[in-house]
Amino acid sequence: MADTTRITVTLPTEQVAELRKLTDNVSGYVAEAVARRLRHQLLGAGLPRHQEEHGALTEEELTEARPSIPGQRTPTGRRARRERSGRDRVLDS
Repeated sequence: MADTTRITVTLPTEQVAELRKLTDNVSGYVAEAVARRLRHQLLGAGLPRHQEEHGALTEEELTEARPSIPGQRTPTGRRARRERSGRDRVLDS
């Protein structure tokens, strides 16, 4: 079993109620969410360093990598066609 440290975290009451509906292991759920966020931030920090050393990633490399990144979805349908054609709309609010 991994080493653990007990901490106190303050969350909005509504979030705690929703968490308890989803799981009986709130600590495990929060630990998984924190781990996912840490991986995301570490990957984000490593990308500029990689690009400095090896150059910018090509669209082909990004397309190939997306399916292997947890939580990433490969664009499908209309979105995929827009991305392939290079056309995408930006809407201002």
